[in-house]
Amino acid sequence: MNSAQPSRSLAIGDVVIDPPVALAPLAGFTTMPFRLLCRRAGAGLVYSEMVSARAIYYNNARTLAMLTTCPAERPVSIQLFGDDPHIMAHAAQVAARAGATFIDINMGCTVPKVVRSGSGAALLRDHVRACEVVAAVVEASPVPVTVKLRTGYKPGDDSYIALACRFAELGVAAVAVHGRTVSQGFDGVVDLHAIRRLVEALPIPVLGNGDIRTPADALRMVEQTGCAGVMIGRGALADPLLLRRCAAALATRTVPPPLSGHARLALGLCLVQMLALQMGEQVAVRKMRRHLAWLSRGLADSTWLRVRFVSSTSLRE
Repeated sequence: MNSAQPSRSLAIGDVVIDPPVALAPLAGFTTMPFRLLCRRAGAGLVYSEMVSARAIYYNNARTLAMLTTCPAERPVSIQLFGDDPHIMAHAAQVAARAGATFIDINMGCTVPKVVRSGSGAALLRDHVRACEVVAAVVEASPVPVTVKLRTGYKPGDDSYIALACRFAELGVAAVAVHGRTVSQGFDGVVDLHAIRRLVEALPIPVLGNGDIRTPADALRMVEQTGCAGVMIGRGALADPLLLRRCAAALATRTVPPPLSGHARLALGLCLVQMLALQMGEQVAVRKMRRHLAWLSRGLADSTWLRVRFVSSTSLRE
């Protein structure tokens, strides 16, 4: 079993992730500017938004733009979703040429239209197809391949363990596991025991994901599951410095204090300018509305602020 002691780094293939703290893939949020911000804020690894392999295959311009990376954010993982092995293999090669350090296969998304297409979490019910996808991507990809999944399709379903073991045999370099089942969505609490069972069964690194909102949560994840690192999603949306604070806790260093409300909003203003440079002002302002809604959580007059953010149409506003 992997060590349950706090650690400073982990290795995925030949790539060292230091600190062992990853920014989770978050649809609509983990654009290149936000990934850059989170790397500066302490993440050892960042993930792209979930990208459609089929849209890459058909050269959709908007989707291809989502593959944009830059050297300053690496190591960076581009996450793909799809259920066709050939199309997924092609998309992996395109993503690698775009600068991906890793290719990640999504097997945890519970969005209904994704599941209905046979992609995302649907692959946890179709093990034959899941293994075909993994085998094709591993064979085609020039960079290490990882998988993000959940702890089964419904409570009591432990088939995710045997499936992940098969992925390791096929050449997957690491897995990330959200400690809830597909049927739970984001309800209930993360099942640390289910993550621990996976850690104990696999010869490759496991990243633990779910309910990490404080450095204490990150420590609890590592100590109770033995996972090699942690993956943080929604907690980083509200306070990107949470990544650095968790990294410090895992390295047994002094943990920095949370960002003040003013500092969180200042980061938001920095981010919207970065987005505008990449995507243009109108697109940046639309994307930033959701970011600022998260960054303003818990602040005085936050409801008033969110109303103003949503109605804003320019950087000046």
